[in-house]
Amino acid sequence: MSTIIQTCEYIVKAILPENANVSVTSRDDNGTMIISVSALPEFIGQLIGKEGKVIKSLRTLLNLAYPDIRYMLEIKE
Repeated sequence: MSTIIQTCEYIVKAILPENANVSVTSRDDNGTMIISVSALPEFIGQLIGKEGKVIKSLRTLLNLAYPDIRYMLEIKE
């Protein structure tokens, strides 16, 4: 993977089924990259996981792969 956006999209698409309509976008806000992940509402719970374990794991993977990038991950329905 060459960018944090591509890596995030790859992992999210691997977690959710193909019919989840996953899209990952980004924007810059004062030096912090805001990564927005959107999917169908019925799959958002699967992305978050029990007690937020799946989304926390995704954040951990992105932090390990891209330690120099400041980002915020948000989930949209």
